[in-house]
Amino acid sequence: MGSEVKNPKNKPQLNPNWAQLRQKLNCHSSKPKSDAETLQSVLGKRKERSNAESDDSQPNPLNPTSSDCSVTDAIAMDCEMVGVSPLGNKSALGRVTLVNKWGNVIYDEYVRPVDRVVDFRTKISGIRPQHLRKAKEFRVVQKKVAELIKGRILVGHALRNDLKVNALLLTHSKKDLRDTSEYQPFLNKEGRSKALRHLSAEFLGVKIQNGEHCPIEDARAAMLLYQRNKKEWEKSNKDFARLKEKQKKRKQKKKPKEIETLSSNNCTAAVS
Repeated sequence: MGSEVKNPKNKPQLNPNWAQLRQKLNCHSSKPKSDAETLQSVLGKRKERSNAESDDSQPNPLNPTSSDCSVTDAIAMDCEMVGVSPLGNKSALGRVTLVNKWGNVIYDEYVRPVDRVVDFRTKISGIRPQHLRKAKEFRVVQKKVAELIKGRILVGHALRNDLKVNALLLTHSKKDLRDTSEYQPFLNKEGRSKALRHLSAEFLGVKIQNGEHCPIEDARAAMLLYQRNKKEWEKSNKDFARLKEKQKKRKQKKKPKEIETLSSNNCTAAVS
């Protein structure tokens, strides 16, 4: 039996499936690619796709961290306004939302203003005419919110607008307010407050208020800003309270001395 002569110039045959794939890829390319380049291109696209998918799969920090929907010791609030008065330039409460410290909604209601709505301000408020057709009356919502926030820490952004100015018309103990628009580390270099969307992007890495505002999202952002800075925030509040108490005691000590000085001066004048 003669030995078979091997031709060194003969190349190994490609797998038929691989050869078909290479042919298809070459049809869409003006410049022929080598097997290594083709494989790198295919794997590269697969890698890019997996990276994109991993970016989208990153959890949103504003998502609730628990399924607990109970009323907690701290509550965040956000309100949306509509326009009333003939020109629609006067604000009235159109929706109010409360979330607990976990970010779960404990109260969310549309509100029917006492005055006729002229401007729903949908581009910002997200409120539409159909939302207010079955909305609750202002007094009912006001009473319920007052019950929920009583004796609790109230978190929010520019809370004075939500509590007083043409909104809920409620008062809350100043020592129990945690306003992200007034917390010193959140202020700009000039000492002015930043918008909530800017705080969310800077400190939470989350974009909010892109278009119509969502009061649930805004309340969650305010609560998360508070929770992540709670230790320092509460310490600064206690230090400020101690300082105010010391100043108060100093004033109380000065008053008796002033009264004693005045009375002695009066006696001296009488003797003269």
